Amino acid sequence: MKRFRTRGFTLIELLVVIAIIAILAAILFPVFAKARESARRASCASNLKQIGIGWMMYAQDYDERVMRLSTAGGSKTFYWWGSWDGTKLRENEGLLFPYMKSSQINACPSFDNTLRAALGLTGYAYNYSYLSPSTYAPPTYAETPIPVNLARIQAPSNTVCFADGAGIDFADKKTLQGNTFLEPPSSNYPTFHARHNEMGNVLWADGHVKARKPVFRSGSFGFGSFSADTFRQQNVGDIDEDGNLATNELFDLD
Repeated sequence: MKRFRTRGFTLIELLVVIAIIAILAAILFPVFAKARESARRASCASNLKQIGIGWMMYAQDYDERVMRLSTAGGSKTFYWWGSWDGTKLRENEGLLFPYMKSSQINACPSFDNTLRAALGLTGYAYNYSYLSPSTYAPPTYAETPIPVNLARIQAPSNTVCFADGAGIDFADKKTLQGNTFLEPPSSNYPTFHARHNEMGNVLWADGHVKARKPVFRSGSFGFGSFSADTFRQQNVGDIDEDGNLATNELFDLD
């Protein structure tokens, strides 16, 4: 009877196979990561779309007055994503909750807002400066809300409502943190977070959602003497169109 001998791989052959697998992994993993982030961007856009619908329904229920950033009631402050009494967040008491019936919509799938965990994970910021403005009038300088009606928004398709938001910690000037206040360019504190393959989603006042790249600053700026490099490294910039960061053409109501 003849004996058959099986031949195994040599060490060199194994090393070649491993090298080929490593090269393929290095090529394909970034592609897979970008594809996964693109899917998250689509999910985020869907969230913002639903938030926009809730925002419009809220205005219709209040004689076309748009939603305030927050309202006070007793011992609680009511934000669009939930109420806060200083200790506990109640997501079912948010200003937009009656129109969405889900708190999951408030959370961007690409942003873990751990520095604001007690106040809820949103990842989204509101154009409060123009849609929820306040004035400080003498003699008490008390904060007085100024109602904004939908009719005051002259170009809804060109006016920011919500967007992917984040900021840099004022204390250490380097840590990325959650921020529900979407600042206009003139505030000198960028809050638009491009976390989806270097792009961020923007919900406009007419209800459509579109991804766009932020405008990054240079040098140092702001009252905290922030470094532009820190914001660029964290993909945090401004929403701007005309290249002049002293104007707020995509935020104002004109």
